[in-house]
Amino acid sequence: MQQFFIDYGLWLLIALLILIGVVFLLAGRKKTVDVVQAERPVEVEPRDVTPSAAVAAAVAAEPIMPVAEAAPAPVAVEPTPPAPASADARDDLLKLKGVGPKLNLLLIELGVTRYAQIASWTDADLAAIDAKLGNFKGRPVRDQWIDQAKYLAAGDQAGFEAKYGKL
Repeated sequence: MQQFFIDYGLWLLIALLILIGVVFLLAGRKKTVDVVQAERPVEVEPRDVTPSAAVAAAVAAEPIMPVAEAAPAPVAVEPTPPAPASADARDDLLKLKGVGPKLNLLLIELGVTRYAQIASWTDADLAAIDAKLGNFKGRPVRDQWIDQAKYLAAGDQAGFEAKYGKL
């Protein structure tokens, strides 16, 4: 038996190291696959995103209110109320870079339906909307929605495409 280890000991050691490496790589791959599957978006069948008249009226009646934050001095800011959300008075918010179908629905639920509304947001309005975006928090600032909306509200498609890419 001792002669066996002398003759084949090095090969057994190399085989053991290879086996440990394979197990390590497979264990790491399993975690990576789990993370990728957890981050993969769930495909949902498309559905009609047109709000009913009752929902549209309720959303339009609710103004955008700023979130109370710990500030050194209270500032009274009157946010811009949303425009009426009728079916024919909505812009395609999906043209804004960074707005997808889920975020589009969320914005409609919050009463944001026009480029002009977004273009006229103040810092207080932006903070109020951002607080209501949940997982999408930070997107309006990061994707520069206000600047994009100014181009689209003015109908400046060439200026928009020059700065943000093709529509």
